[in-house]
Amino acid sequence: MTGRTEEALSYEQARDELIDVVRRLEAGGTSLEESLALWERGEELAKVCRRWLEGARARLDAALAEEEEEEEEGGSE
Repeated sequence: MTGRTEEALSYEQARDELIDVVRRLEAGGTSLEESLALWERGEELAKVCRRWLEGARARLDAALAEEEEEEEEGGSE
């Protein structure tokens, strides 16, 4: 596992690391302690991905709302 903080990870970095964590867990062969550490890291990475996606959704919603406002203002003239 890396020592990177959650804030420093891009969506793609968090997603790729999460994929690696899942592969390692699915492959087995790790101790209980290591499996728990991987699981915890996976949960952290999933939260990072979720925050990025929620932020992207908010930006898209804001852009669409702005576009609709502009269309309404332009249509009322």
